[in-house]
Amino acid sequence: MISRRDFLQVSMAASALYGASGFGNWARLAAQQALTQDQLLEFDTFGNVSLIHITDIHAQMKPIYFREPSVNIGVGPNKGAVPHLTGADFRRFYGIDDGSPSHYALSSGDFSALAQGYGRIGGLDRVATVVDAIRADRPDALLLDGGDTWHGSMTCYKTQGQDMVNVMNGLKPDAMTFHWEFTLGSDRVAEIVEGLPFAALGQNIFDAEWDEPAELFPPYTFFERGGVNIAVIGQAFPYMPIANPGWMFPEYSFGIRDENMQAMVDEVRAQGADLVVVLSHNGFDVDKKMASLVTGIDVILSGHTHDALPEPVLVGDTIVVASGSNGKFVSRVDLDVQNGRMMGFRHKLIPIFADVITPKPEMTALIDEQRAPFLDELTEVIGRTDSLLYRRGNFNGSWDDLICNALLSERDAEIALSPGVRWGPSLIPGQDITREDIWNVTSMTYPEAYRTEMTGEFLKVVLEDVADNIFNPDPYYQQGGDMVRTGGLGYSIDVSQPQGSRISDMTLLATGEPIDPARSYVVAGWASVNEGTEGPPIWDVVESHIASMGTVTVAENNSVEVTGL
Repeated sequence: MISRRDFLQVSMAASALYGASGFGNWARLAAQQALTQDQLLEFDTFGNVSLIHITDIHAQMKPIYFREPSVNIGVGPNKGAVPHLTGADFRRFYGIDDGSPSHYALSSGDFSALAQGYGRIGGLDRVATVVDAIRADRPDALLLDGGDTWHGSMTCYKTQGQDMVNVMNGLKPDAMTFHWEFTLGSDRVAEIVEGLPFAALGQNIFDAEWDEPAELFPPYTFFERGGVNIAVIGQAFPYMPIANPGWMFPEYSFGIRDENMQAMVDEVRAQGADLVVVLSHNGFDVDKKMASLVTGIDVILSGHTHDALPEPVLVGDTIVVASGSNGKFVSRVDLDVQNGRMMGFRHKLIPIFADVITPKPEMTALIDEQRAPFLDELTEVIGRTDSLLYRRGNFNGSWDDLICNALLSERDAEIALSPGVRWGPSLIPGQDITREDIWNVTSMTYPEAYRTEMTGEFLKVVLEDVADNIFNPDPYYQQGGDMVRTGGLGYSIDVSQPQGSRISDMTLLATGEPIDPARSYVVAGWASVNEGTEGPPIWDVVESHIASMGTVTVAENNSVEVTGL
C-alpha cells in the first residue's frame, strides 16, 4: 500500500507536470506581450479546499519594483537547499528560462533590463482581482495573511497602521498573524485587533507576566469549508523582543514554543480537525525544522524571510508554502481532504504583474482614499538614481549603501551601521527618487539616527552577534534578518565558523588601517532597539543626503569578503 508521504510526493510531481504547481503556463511564455490575466490565473481546480496566502506586504499598496536576492546563504542542514539558491542556480533548479517572466519575478539577474520590459509588480488592487477570481472559482476559499502587513510606508506610519487595516479589510481575509505590527506599540495593536472582522492568531503570543497564552490572540480558529473541518493555527514571529524593541510591547512574550504548537495540533485534532494549517511568521528554515518536530501539521504557510518558491517543500507529511513579499505574489493551494487526511494538493504561485492584471476599481479607490491626505508629500521628487537601488541579500544592497553613505556624511561619522531588514522596494536606473521611495526603505516607529562612539572591540562583538543570528547552523537560533549593513567599515566573514570566530580583517575604509580593538570610532546608525535613543529620523537624514547629491550613483560594494561557503 502506498504511504501518505509517497502519495503526496506523487501528487507534487503530478501537479508540476500538470502545470498547476509552481508557475503554471506563465513560466514558459517568452515575452511580456504574451502574458494575459487569464494565463496568470489559470488553475485546474482540485479537491475540496482552497487556501489563498499573502504575506510580508509591508504596507505596499501600489505597484512597485522588487528585486529578489542575489545572495541567500544556507548553512547547516539547509546549505544548498531552497530557498538558499539564487540567480542562475535558482533558475536551473526550477527549469526557468533566461529572460522569461519567471526569471524577472523570481530571480535577480538582469533585473534592470527585465524590469523595463515587464514593468512593476504588486498593487493590492491587483491582488484583489486575483483573490476575487479564486473566490469565484472556489467561493469558500480561505484568505490567510502571514503578517508584516501594518508596517513599511509613510502612510502606514502616519496613520499608525490604519491605512493598511482599511485596505486589508477590503480584501476580507479570514485570519492573520504578526511581526512588525507590534512595533506600533501594544496599546495600538490591541486597539486595532479588537476591531478586526477576522481572526488574529498567535499560539506563541503569551502574557509576559503570567506566562500564559495572551487572551487577545487565540492560538487557533476553525473553519468549515468544502465539508472539511479546518483548523488554522497562528505562529507569530518568535524573536520579537530580540529583533525589535521589547519596550514597545512589554506585556507580551513570544518564542517558537514548538511544544505548545504540538499541544495545539493535538487539541484541534481531538476537536475534529480534518486539516491543520499553520499560518506562520517563523521564517522558512524555522518552519522546516518545526515541521520535522511537530506531527500532525498538513500545511505551513510560511512568512518572514520573504522567500518566493514556485513549489511547496515537503517535510515529512507537511507541505511548506512560501509566497514572497511586498504584494508581489499570491499563492493558491488546492487540497484534497478525505476522511480527515490530506491526500493531495495542487499549488500555484501567482505573480502580480501590474501591467497584466486589471485592478479592482473599488480597491483602487479605497487605496487612493488612504493616500490622498499625504499625496503631495509622497510624490515630491527629492533626486534621481543612475543606479539600481535594491535591498535584498545577506549583505549590503545598494539602497543600504546609500543609507550608510547618508549616515556617514550627514552625521559626520567614521562608520555607519544600518539594520539588515528585508523590506523595501527597488528603484531602477533613471527613476526619480520620491519622498515615498525614501520612506519605503526607512519607515519604522524607532527611526532615530544616533551618533555615538564604539570601540573596535565592541564593533566586532556587534558583527559577531548579528552573524550568529543569521548563520547559526540551527535554524532555531537564527534570530535576525540579514547581516547588519556597514559603511566605512570592511571585514571578512567565514560563515562556516562558530560564534565569535566568523569576523576578521576589520578595516577602516577611509584610511585602509586595521580596526584597533582599543580605539573608539564615531559611529552613526539607526533602528536601535534601546529606549530613549536620540537623533533625527532616518528618512530626514537620507532625504537631505539625496537632495544634496541630486543624482545618485552607488558604486559596487566589495567591502565584505565572504568565505566558508
